[in-house]
Amino acid sequence: MEQKLTEKELEDLLDYYKDAYEKEKQKVNTYASRLADSEAKAEDLDFKLKRIKNNPLWKATKPARSLIHLIIRTRDRIVRLGNPKGILRKLRSKHIERMAMKQHGKASFPTPEQRKEQSETLFSKKIKISILVPLYNTPKQFLTEMIDSVVSQTYQNWELCLADGSDGEHGYVEEICKGYMVKDKRIVYQRLEKNEGISGNTNECYKMATGEYIGLFDHDDILHPCALFEYMKVICDQDADYIYCDEATFKNGDIDNMITLHFKSDYAIDTLRANNYICHFSVFSRELLEGTELFRTRFDGSQDHDMILRLTTNAKHVVHVPKLLYYWRSHKGSVASDISAKTYAIEAARGAVSDHLRTQGFKNFEVTSSRAFETIFRIKYQVLSNPKVSIIIANKNHYKDLSRCISSIIDKSTYENYEIIVVENNSTEQDIKDYYQEIGKLPNVKVITYEGEFNYSRINNYGAGFATGEYILLLNNDTQVIALDWIEELLMFGQRPDVGAVGAKLYYEDKTIQHAGIVIGLGAHRTAGHTHYKVNYENVGYMGKLCYAQDVTAVTGACLLVRKSLYDQLGGLDESFAVALNDVDFCLRLRKLGYLNVFNPYCEMYHFESKSRGMDDEGVKATRYNEESAHFRDKWKAELAAGDPYYNPNFSLDRSDYSLKINSLI
Repeated sequence: MEQKLTEKELEDLLDYYKDAYEKEKQKVNTYASRLADSEAKAEDLDFKLKRIKNNPLWKATKPARSLIHLIIRTRDRIVRLGNPKGILRKLRSKHIERMAMKQHGKASFPTPEQRKEQSETLFSKKIKISILVPLYNTPKQFLTEMIDSVVSQTYQNWELCLADGSDGEHGYVEEICKGYMVKDKRIVYQRLEKNEGISGNTNECYKMATGEYIGLFDHDDILHPCALFEYMKVICDQDADYIYCDEATFKNGDIDNMITLHFKSDYAIDTLRANNYICHFSVFSRELLEGTELFRTRFDGSQDHDMILRLTTNAKHVVHVPKLLYYWRSHKGSVASDISAKTYAIEAARGAVSDHLRTQGFKNFEVTSSRAFETIFRIKYQVLSNPKVSIIIANKNHYKDLSRCISSIIDKSTYENYEIIVVENNSTEQDIKDYYQEIGKLPNVKVITYEGEFNYSRINNYGAGFATGEYILLLNNDTQVIALDWIEELLMFGQRPDVGAVGAKLYYEDKTIQHAGIVIGLGAHRTAGHTHYKVNYENVGYMGKLCYAQDVTAVTGACLLVRKSLYDQLGGLDESFAVALNDVDFCLRLRKLGYLNVFNPYCEMYHFESKSRGMDDEGVKATRYNEESAHFRDKWKAELAAGDPYYNPNFSLDRSDYSLKINSLI
């Protein structure tokens, strides 16, 4: 029988909800006030800036200001490089890049002997690759160079399907194509009754195809002569059903005149959602198209991103060939030249990503353009519940560092369901002891004591034993919150069942980057290193990498969120790594279980690393680091030998700035 509440109980319940409502209302008002203040300040600054720029004196002094800015930029470069030797290193790096560009152009084409060897190679599978090329008013030179690059392939079992939607003024397209058909029966041509656009014309190409694998090729681009041969190797050796390669943009009709070289990571779903990094040259098993379309016309302008998301999601084995095999021509009106040449592509790309996310079960997400590029996206996922996050901070002395860290968490965090667990380890200074007494009175702060000798892994594992949250957030005592929604930015990825660890973008005090993801094998010790190290915070990174969330091999333990269940399953951090590399080891163990690790640049914090720890580069610290490095190299020997899947082997392991190697020839 249902028990009725008394009048007093009803009043108490009503008071409780009224109080809760008022608290939430107060929070909303507070955030609204902050937003209003920020907008007012922004408007005021914008007004002042416009007033200055419209001042005749400001316009008259432009030449002088340009000179001053040049001097300042030059000075800053010298300061960042440190000394004249640094400038020489920078110049040498530019020279290496130019040399590398040459190596990946015509110099990488096969010799007559190599061509003969590849042409005579017998593969374990008999595969015909149908290359689809939609034509529309293609310039004569572009058309012939495109077709010639297919005809010159060292792998012979291909088919070139050309669907022509050109208008009446470009009849030469049909004439040229039919001329090639007479010479080579592998070329199939069809004149379309009307132009159906990129998607429609490509779909017509597909109707002509008879191959077991399909390749997508633009009408104004060029293939490396070994492209199909390299793809056949991974189809046969690795049972690949979706393949892509590295690519370059070139101008003035010469592939050696490269503008950019895009060396890609292996398959990474979060990277792909934010940025169509796969792009060219996509070849895939025809079976992947069963039950789905090739190109969907409603995504014209970003039809390839839509298709790649759909097909790679269903593929059994996506394989990246880390060789530059595709040359993307940049010319007036091409996307390679300027995305604004096809502004509709921006909305199409956003729509393609949104459609993919919906099919994967995501709701209430936001897809917005990043500052890197209009079609490189920031994706914000909904935090599905209100889980408690246990923030674990190891500490010895360092009152100023710890108080700054905890104050920033309390004052700035918009997420409220967290607890802070400070693990005290052998402090000797009175100010920190007094501070412990102060913060110990806070309802969501615990100070516990670990009395053993310093072992970062053991201390954090000990702290995790006191955690009552669903998530563990390892945090260094020398960090400071920048982004108000930093916890939400971690949780939105950490809540996904396919994600292990999530890490933040960390800055030094001078706003240069300390952490933006970790690459194994990088650095002098060939253990692990941080990419974009010491790069200015305004830099967008290699191919925009500092502006979107992406899959990485590891993230730093200075700010690392993981589900407590996973932390416990792995037994926490490996205590044989007392100081260094325990975070990388932890992330590698997560990957071994099949989880993704994600770097999210929108969770931003300061990390005053050198102040609280010192650098591991001298004396006892250097000896200790060398020992732990040797232990790491031995434990993860196979993974280090294979290379970091998210760091292209054409990049140097000696630098963190994505410098190219000069010995990475095809």
